[in-house]
Amino acid sequence: MSFIRQVLSITRMNLQSVIERSGASIVIIVGIAGSVAVMVSLLAMGEGLSSTISNTGQEDRVIILRDGSNSELSSGLGMQEVDIILNSPGVREENGDPLVAGEIYAIIDLKKKGAESTSNLPFRGVQQTSFSIRPELEIVDGRNFNTGTAEVIIGKGAYDQYDGVEIGDQIKVRDGFVTVVGIFSTGGDVHESEIWGDLPITQNIFRREGSVSSAIVRLQSKDTFDDLGIYIENYPSLELRVLTELEFFDSQASGSELIKIFGQVVGYIMAVGAIFAALNTMYSAVSTRLVEIGTLRALGFKGSTVLVSLMIEAMILATIGGLLGAGIAYVLFNGYTVSTLAGGSFTQTAFAFAVTGDVIQQGMSLALTVGLIGGVFPAFNAARRDITEALRSI
Repeated sequence: MSFIRQVLSITRMNLQSVIERSGASIVIIVGIAGSVAVMVSLLAMGEGLSSTISNTGQEDRVIILRDGSNSELSSGLGMQEVDIILNSPGVREENGDPLVAGEIYAIIDLKKKGAESTSNLPFRGVQQTSFSIRPELEIVDGRNFNTGTAEVIIGKGAYDQYDGVEIGDQIKVRDGFVTVVGIFSTGGDVHESEIWGDLPITQNIFRREGSVSSAIVRLQSKDTFDDLGIYIENYPSLELRVLTELEFFDSQASGSELIKIFGQVVGYIMAVGAIFAALNTMYSAVSTRLVEIGTLRALGFKGSTVLVSLMIEAMILATIGGLLGAGIAYVLFNGYTVSTLAGGSFTQTAFAFAVTGDVIQQGMSLALTVGLIGGVFPAFNAARRDITEALRSI
């Protein structure tokens, strides 16, 4: 009988007896499933946050900050500097007007749903040009704010996370109130975690007349970035930093990488426990099947075929555990919306867990690693057992 046929015969016999050994098999499957579910869930959290922040950037959009600033919160520009940017080369125009807008980025405190304390919520003061620069913004309920009024619109992510932000509700900001008149979506990006209001009103509320946090620019094309950058860099008295949106938001996504690393570390720590459980269970399974293994060896089956067949059994159980764990994480968490503190801005960013193919692949790699390590030593021990010793246990 060929090597492959021997392996297939023993494997078939092993799998047929799995039901009789269901208790031991369930221990392996559940241990691996738990490790994979935790790891996949944490990785999905990091993936969702990273995707939300990174997807905000567009190749033909530029953010201009004060030189030395790494976020809008720590930046500041005068309106006269924004006027200079209006005349920069490489800027796209719409109906003869440059697509440049000064914006204020500030923080207000608001209670999250079900929470006792308040959390930081970004408040962005924008000009009407801001909407032309970001055409992906869509009012999904209510209407847009009227210029010159204390009206605001709130992003869908913030609307889902915070109390007191229904259309018609008034939100206390500093010494006054603003009224929510609409809910907007920007395709699930970071702006959905913000409140937007009229720039002059926002400047007055936060006592920042004549200044903004940043300037947002839409380029003629991504190829004109250098034209704009060189112009601003060489302009006398300007000390500004020019970044593409992709660069800027990639730098803000550092927190998601920490979550991913944490997820991998926790997953592998739990996997150590699953490996010991698999080792113990597989050793126990082998010890109760010594007669069976000895009989197979006496009938002419090679030790190597016993080794391979037991490894196949372990890997099948690991695969089932991995798929079960990934499936649990997908059902419970994929699309589940939460918010967390965003890097650089100290504000809450709403995002949805994303159980992607890459995340599931990492979870399955963990499961197969556990199956491999947990199965190889018991299988090797069984394969090198002396036939006579095995048969004596009858």
